[in-house]
Amino acid sequence: MTSHLFAVCFGASRPLRLAQFWSGVLGWELADAHDGVALLPSDDTGFRIRVTRSQERKAGQNQMHFDLTSTSLEDQQQTVARALALGGRHIDVGQRPEDGHVVLADPEGNEFCVIEPGNTFLADCGFLGALACDGSQEVGYFWSEALGWPLVWDQDQETAIRSPHGGPKITWGGPPVAPKKGRNRLHFELAAPAHADPTAEVARLLSLGATRNDTGQDEAGRVAMADPDGNEFCVLTPR
Repeated sequence: MTSHLFAVCFGASRPLRLAQFWSGVLGWELADAHDGVALLPSDDTGFRIRVTRSQERKAGQNQMHFDLTSTSLEDQQQTVARALALGGRHIDVGQRPEDGHVVLADPEGNEFCVIEPGNTFLADCGFLGALACDGSQEVGYFWSEALGWPLVWDQDQETAIRSPHGGPKITWGGPPVAPKKGRNRLHFELAAPAHADPTAEVARLLSLGATRNDTGQDEAGRVAMADPDGNEFCVLTPR
């Protein structure tokens, strides 16, 4: 048994404001959560989004961003308009004029893309099509083993995995990987298998290439770790 991806967590200066934005964009229900706000998926995404308070300023582009899919040009335009009305904005990250996707930022400056219709890579994915990450081939292999999700793409050092139950893909773009600038604003939150020894699960993740993240920020009920690229994640353990 492996851990499952329980949540993708955002650090935010105004957690409720950010959660309301993503609830409006995705159509997910808001719920209270320990030390933050949770968004509960209304589709086959399989994990929730959690927003917690953080005073750390954003430094550079995030290592991870959401790719939202479109069924038509009109659908893409409607998603963009909805995001802008909720407090998003257009940003320039070096995209070319001929690129079909639209790059936006949420109210806290976190980047995301609204992908053009006809994108074959995300053709069978839902509205939240992918979590696109800046990362190495090694880290793609790590997360495939850590979550028990098969590789659905492994070419030219680019990798992607997807849950056997469907939902979004998680992708890593391969080299060059941008250097980290402080703690990531988005991170994975894993839940250890039910009735399993969480210590054994932490040991398994360490054997796959993770490290303990000795930042002094461990909390009761969670173990702070980092993947082979140094990206923070945590493992939830029974209280």
